[in-house]
Amino acid sequence: MNSQSLSVREAILERRSVGVFNKQPVDAQDILDIINDAVWAPNHKNRQPWRVILGIGEGLPKVLDIIRDVTIPNHAHLTAEDIEHKMTKFLSPGAYAFVVVPEDLRQHERTEDFAAASCFIQNMMLLAWDRGIGSIWKNPTWLDSPEFTEAIGAKPGERVIAMVQLGYFDKVPAKKTRKTAEEIVTFFGE
Repeated sequence: MNSQSLSVREAILERRSVGVFNKQPVDAQDILDIINDAVWAPNHKNRQPWRVILGIGEGLPKVLDIIRDVTIPNHAHLTAEDIEHKMTKFLSPGAYAFVVVPEDLRQHERTEDFAAASCFIQNMMLLAWDRGIGSIWKNPTWLDSPEFTEAIGAKPGERVIAMVQLGYFDKVPAKKTRKTAEEIVTFFGE
């Protein structure tokens, strides 16, 4: 078990979205440990509305086949080289975590569930970073396609809200600027 080496502040300030992974396999137990800690995200009434569909190890090639089928519908007519070129950005992560939430018909609960799952995802990404595992949160439009949601194993009444790519990396991405508190805060009554 890896004990925390970064303070919460360090993890938040140092974490980067990693888009280039080195294809090194990620151990499933490491991801399960990360998820077991990430579930301590704040959520109203302790509903814990998230579920994770994990593509890792032997399941990773199957996830990549589903992504290929959805993103390159004409892949049967392409050469292996053309398919690999179009799939490049999907091939290097060592794992995929698809975060799923219930499609609650009540707007308020739906918003709460999405917010809670977003906190869970942030926890996952910070905990992965603490273990030297990079991640990037993506929301391609095809996450909502019935073809994808059915193939990936989302149940009726569930929505895939995020694709988190996870893996090891050789280079830490450069820091991007963020807005300051002075830019985003409005003091009520002033």
